Amino acid sequence: MAKETKTVIELKSLARDIRKLALGMVYQARASHIGGALSMADMLAVLYGNYLYHNPGNPFDPERDRFLLSKGHACTTLYATLALCGYFDRTLLTTYGQDNTPLMAHASTAVPGVEWSTGSLGHALPVATGIALAGKRQKRSYKTVVMLSDGELDEGSNWEALLLAPQLQLGRLIVLVDYNKIQSLGSVREVIDLEPLQEKFERFGWQTNRVDGHDVQAIQTQLFSLDLDNAVPKLLLADTIKGKGVSYMENQLAWHYRSPSKEQLEQAIHELENSL
Repeated sequence: MAKETKTVIELKSLARDIRKLALGMVYQARASHIGGALSMADMLAVLYGNYLYHNPGNPFDPERDRFLLSKGHACTTLYATLALCGYFDRTLLTTYGQDNTPLMAHASTAVPGVEWSTGSLGHALPVATGIALAGKRQKRSYKTVVMLSDGELDEGSNWEALLLAPQLQLGRLIVLVDYNKIQSLGSVREVIDLEPLQEKFERFGWQTNRVDGHDVQAIQTQLFSLDLDNAVPKLLLADTIKGKGVSYMENQLAWHYRSPSKEQLEQAIHELENSL
C-alpha cells in the first residue's frame, strides 16, 4: 500500500470502525479481552492504514511487511482491521469464536493476513527476531513489526529476544508496546512493576521512543521518522488506556475478561459513533 495515503480524520474513522466491529464480535461470542483490544485500535489503524506495505489481494506477497500480534488474545481488533482492509468478507466476523470458524479466540494463521498464530504470550517477538534476521540475510527490504502487551513482558522469552536483536543488528525490526498498565489480574505495577521501562529498553540497546498510543498523528510521525537503514532495532512505547473509546470500560480491570450486555454494547456503539 502507498505510504501516508489516509488523512488523520480517515485514520480516526478507521480506528473507530475497528473498535465497533471488535465490540460486536465479543458481544456475539460472549467472549472476553475487549479492554486490551480497544487499547491498540489506533495503532492498528495507523499501521494498516498508512505504514505497512501489505497486499490484501496476495497475503503472501514476498515483499510484504510482516506484522505479528503477540497479544493474540486481543485478536478481535486485528480481525476487524483485516476485514476492513479487504482480506476477507466482513460478514465472516459474525462467526468469531464459534465452532468451525477460522476466527479463533486467539490470532490464527487460518485467517488471511494473520502472519503468525499467537496467544501463548512471549512467543511472537522471538519469532519476529528470526523473521527479521532472515530478511537481513536475504537482503530483503521488508519491515518486521510486533505488537506486545505490557503484561506479557513478564515472560522471559521476550527479554531474550530483546537482548538478541541489537546483537544481530536488526534495524528493520520494530516493536510497539501497548502500555495500558493493566493486565489480567491487576495493574502492571501491582503484579510485576516494569518501571523504568523505557530506560530498560534503551539499556538493552534499542532505539526507543514514547508516544500517546491514541494520537494517530503522533504515532504516524514516530513511525515514519524511524531510520530503518541503521542497524539498531526500534521500539515504540505507547501509553494507552485499556478499554479506550468506551467510557465505562476505560481503565477498568473487569473488561479484561467481561463481555458486554446488549445495553452496554448499544451504549458503547453510541459513544463511538459520536466520538469523532
